[in-house]
Amino acid sequence: MVRLIVSGAVVLLALAGAAVAQAPKPGGVANAVIQPEPPGLMLGLLQNGPTQMVAGNIYEGLLRYSETLEPKPGLAESWTVGPDGKTYTFSLVKNATWHDGKPFTAADVLFSVEFLKQTHPRARGNMAKVTSVAAPDPHTVVFTLSEPFGPFLGVFEVGSLPMIPKHVYEGTDYKTNPANNTPIGTGPFMFKEWKKGSFIRLVKNPNYHVAGRPYLDEIYWHVIPDAASRAVAFETGKVDILPGGSVENFDVPRLSQMKGACVTGKGWEFFGPHSWLWLNNRQGPTANKAFRQAVSYAIDRDFARDVIWNGLGKPAIGPVSSSTRFFNAKLGQYSYDPAKAKALLKQSGYKGETLRLLPVPYGETWQRWAEAVKQNLEDVGIKTEIVATDVAGWNQKTSEWDYDIAFTYLYQYGDPALGVARNYISSQIAKGSPFNNVEGYSNPAVDKGFAEAAVAVSPAERQALYDGVVKTVIEDAPVAWLLELQFPTITRCKVKDLVTTGIGVNDGFRDAWIER
Repeated sequence: MVRLIVSGAVVLLALAGAAVAQAPKPGGVANAVIQPEPPGLMLGLLQNGPTQMVAGNIYEGLLRYSETLEPKPGLAESWTVGPDGKTYTFSLVKNATWHDGKPFTAADVLFSVEFLKQTHPRARGNMAKVTSVAAPDPHTVVFTLSEPFGPFLGVFEVGSLPMIPKHVYEGTDYKTNPANNTPIGTGPFMFKEWKKGSFIRLVKNPNYHVAGRPYLDEIYWHVIPDAASRAVAFETGKVDILPGGSVENFDVPRLSQMKGACVTGKGWEFFGPHSWLWLNNRQGPTANKAFRQAVSYAIDRDFARDVIWNGLGKPAIGPVSSSTRFFNAKLGQYSYDPAKAKALLKQSGYKGETLRLLPVPYGETWQRWAEAVKQNLEDVGIKTEIVATDVAGWNQKTSEWDYDIAFTYLYQYGDPALGVARNYISSQIAKGSPFNNVEGYSNPAVDKGFAEAAVAVSPAERQALYDGVVKTVIEDAPVAWLLELQFPTITRCKVKDLVTTGIGVNDGFRDAWIER
């Protein structure tokens, strides 16, 4: 009996010790990779991935989002939706200040909305149904919409609607304001230093409005252009955090198996990165629906997932990702079927023209994928040539529709109205952007279906409408869907609570701490 009591005491002490060890501890420096180096950090002007990853910890939105895409408090501590679905009232936190010490108020929210409608294409679209934004008092903001918009509570994420300091930008030329070089937000970390080509340094905001946060003293974002060197930096201990996409996929298994390494695929739920082949619907063989369907049946998605992406991701069965609201697994159509591809190719009248295949120029993984797809297409009789470009060249060629088949991946932002419809509705056919309806697909029934689904209030009604429009899009095959991508975040296991929201590292350093 004595031994049992002693054993029990030992177990209790061990558990207590474990609990103490896991309690967040303040202090420490996080060393992370950022790839590629961002062009700037003013989140209201730049929305590329690396900018969002760093600046999402400097700026804040009114809301944050859980892994299941439920809204959580950000700069708004609470919110209500009117019974008509057209009035959204936000109560702001009372103690938030900008990094220069000025108070954050409702006036900043009103200014930010007008600022972003001029500078941020996604924010401009998200605010299209807003007829007024009012501030009845310094800590209350009321958005009034012309009609209900189902996903409206999903537009307040830091990268989609970052709050901008009115006192810094009002009356200035936004693009040339000197503050763009020293960004000022309300977030848990403040900009301190940027040594181009080497590192970006952020430091703890001592006056952050969430008590006790952040825990870390500093973040160093290391700029390491060479992929092999980024992997070595983790192996040697120079960096402790490899955000998703910062190393080549073939390095992931080795790095994740290192002693003391932890890996998670979480933190991308809000973005839902979805990859496909743009098929130019305007001209050539890809203008023919049967040919486009042939391409979709010719692609071996399982091979791409297992061999090219090392098991990361899952085959995409249509325009909506499985992590996005209103996904319906029953609507998938295209499997790997070379025989069916050949029959459709014959039906299309394809005469053996050589088609230009444009990879995404983001490293060796994407080049390997282009070579695999080229082989898939040639196996069924479609002649292709790979056209190599750099990032600027890829942007230009896709923006100007100068391609036959082109790789891409885009974010879905949790709701078809926010990140899916833009790729298939005819109003988004416009030269100059690689992030809209680049393929040139136009179907009035699809335009109507997406529009009706976006404004329906009932989730059941929205589901039914999206099912109808998705079924049509899949049949038309305007693009060839590839994979729902996963970008694993690799860290030292001593880095705790870094990925706690649906956007992961992009706003995760608020809660992160280092076990020491």
